Amino acid sequence: MTVLLGLIHSGIGAVWLGSMVYSLGVVQPRIGRLFGDPAKAEDVYRELAAGNRWRVVAMIVFLGLSGAALILGGGDRTTTWWALIAAKVALLLAAAALFWWVSWRGWPARVFALPEELAPLQRRFRRTAIVMTALVGLAFALGVVAAHS
Repeated sequence: MTVLLGLIHSGIGAVWLGSMVYSLGVVQPRIGRLFGDPAKAEDVYRELAAGNRWRVVAMIVFLGLSGAALILGGGDRTTTWWALIAAKVALLLAAAALFWWVSWRGWPARVFALPEELAPLQRRFRRTAIVMTALVGLAFALGVVAAHS
């Protein structure tokens, strides 16, 4: 059962991390090059983002539940393991907090932004996405290290 939970947990983390890396490295740069104008690109960004908020919320919830189940699964745990897991939880909570800001504060501001306000907002979103990706990536790495410690 622990192996199955570990696969589910790491799979969800990999999907979250992979989707953010793909968005940052492929989708966003191509949309920017294709349209050039932030106002024209915004319609495409909105279309791609539509309906994804709750998918990500579900991933975060299932990541937390599967992680909690792995922790409660028991076993011989070292102090190092507990420290790695505590750091991983803190990183994922920070990523979830950033996602909350993006979803419930950032997007509404972006939807109602004037055309001249879009470029700075898009840059802020990109910086936030980079930080969120780093947090999730580091949490993923800590989970792998913890699994082998």
